[in-house]
Amino acid sequence: MPHATHPSPGLQAFILCGPGVSLNTFTSSPKDFPKALVPIANRPMVWYPLDWCHRMGITDVTLITPPESAAPLQGALSIHPALTSITPRPEILAPADLTQTTGAGEILRLPEVQKAIAGDFMILPCDLVSEVEGSKIVEQWLALNPLSVSSKTNKRKSGMGVFYPTQGVEGISHKKDETDFIATVQLPSPNVPAPAGSLRPDIEELVMSMPTDTLKDLIEEDKETSLRIRQSLFTKHGRVKIKTKHRDAHVYIFPHWVKDFAAKNEKFDSISEDLLGWWAKASWQDGLGAKLGLDEVLQEKASTDREDNGESNEDEIDIASLSSTTSLRHPTHTTPSFASRVNIPPPPAAPPRTPPPLLAYIQPSRLPSTTTPNPTQPLIRRIDTTSALLNTSLYLARQPSTHPLAHEHKLHPTATVGMQSRVSQEDSLIAENVKLGSRVNVKETVIGPNCEIGSNARLIKCLLMDGVVVGDGVQLTGCIVGRRARIEGARVESEVSGESLEGSKKGKGKAKQGDGDEGKTRLVECEVAPGFIVESGTQGKGEKYMAFEGGDGMEGFDDGNGDDAMDDDP
Repeated sequence: MPHATHPSPGLQAFILCGPGVSLNTFTSSPKDFPKALVPIANRPMVWYPLDWCHRMGITDVTLITPPESAAPLQGALSIHPALTSITPRPEILAPADLTQTTGAGEILRLPEVQKAIAGDFMILPCDLVSEVEGSKIVEQWLALNPLSVSSKTNKRKSGMGVFYPTQGVEGISHKKDETDFIATVQLPSPNVPAPAGSLRPDIEELVMSMPTDTLKDLIEEDKETSLRIRQSLFTKHGRVKIKTKHRDAHVYIFPHWVKDFAAKNEKFDSISEDLLGWWAKASWQDGLGAKLGLDEVLQEKASTDREDNGESNEDEIDIASLSSTTSLRHPTHTTPSFASRVNIPPPPAAPPRTPPPLLAYIQPSRLPSTTTPNPTQPLIRRIDTTSALLNTSLYLARQPSTHPLAHEHKLHPTATVGMQSRVSQEDSLIAENVKLGSRVNVKETVIGPNCEIGSNARLIKCLLMDGVVVGDGVQLTGCIVGRRARIEGARVESEVSGESLEGSKKGKGKAKQGDGDEGKTRLVECEVAPGFIVESGTQGKGEKYMAFEGGDGMEGFDDGNGDDAMDDDP
């Protein structure tokens, strides 16, 4: 059961529950089944950031979702066993103008969100899975920021982001993983060396950040073969580190003033690319902070803080008049001044305000020989692709019971296993009320609750969501099957009418016969949409099985190598 293991750091947490476009096989109906409820290793996706927040001591958590997805989220928080164990229950905020296509930067400007932000806050995605202790990240942010704001030094709190390496983890890293182009500089060494296990050596200042796709677009627009960088960056920072294999985890710790910064910049559509990118550049590009309104925001914030700290009238109080030992008569002093005919030069203009640095936790890359995450380099991943969904679920299924994200039971006590069936419990998860027929072989597979697996079925490296039915003799390898989908197996002898039962329903995959495999269903690296029925005898590899809206159904399609190929994007 999740519980707070650290004192509250005084932060609010806002979890953005997005549309899940890259998981459209399973999230095509967000009003019924939003992305936040897609299961990762038999837990709803949103459970992982919720558990992460609670373990670091943050209990003021709000889920931000479009209005159409609020009802299923509220229902899941009320009845799903994994989510009901989290207390106190998070709030759900569904702004009226929030849609499935609204950018994260625009979300921060919505009136309901602006009103909800009452202090320093965190922004997280609903698809985050992190083995890094969130308390260690927050500790570094607190240590590198002042406990109180001084109006004399004008020092403001900084922000912090999290970046993780995309390569080096066998079974999880994928060649198509998204990456970001980031530039960082080293922070000054602390006076006291960081203790063992601290993240301080990996905290750097972010001076440039953009998605790799944006970088490629910029290079193409300029008709260049490389990116041009302003000299002012190297003038201020003599040594800059460039990284191209890391990715923004979309985990941010922001001071309260960032709320006003986002509100003033209506063109900010993305937090990662726009808000962070321009903030990072403003730290070294002269005049950019003023153009972005940073100077105004920081000045307003400083004035507000002085009033809150009781410093607004400090210069107006005559301390000497309050002393009982001072004579009531004070000598009159006149301040020397120039004659009126003397031209006095105006006072020098105040120097431009330097924005607070934008900090970043840059998780070190793993060595190529490292095949699995180790205690010194825990896993951080965004689960926004089907490959990440499958591989991360299988990774979590392999973890021992001592792991913070492990399940209490690898094979749930309510599951029934038929005669001569084999379940590899060291790398599989079998949820409650699962029924396995006889001679079933399950290896490196996650099976959700209420699934039925027919006799002689074979499941290897698969993810089955709740309520899936797999027929007799079906062979699945590397597949993801949506909830309540049906994979029909060998034709059974009970078809006494002489007519196959498989041909009477809509929305089925097309059977591909041949090579003497009639009646056998074999799917390799396929995706099956929720509620879809795959015919007996279907042979497929790398295909998606999902129905057209408003049509009778559609056949399976792949990435362009099959006869029924279509593009992945709708």
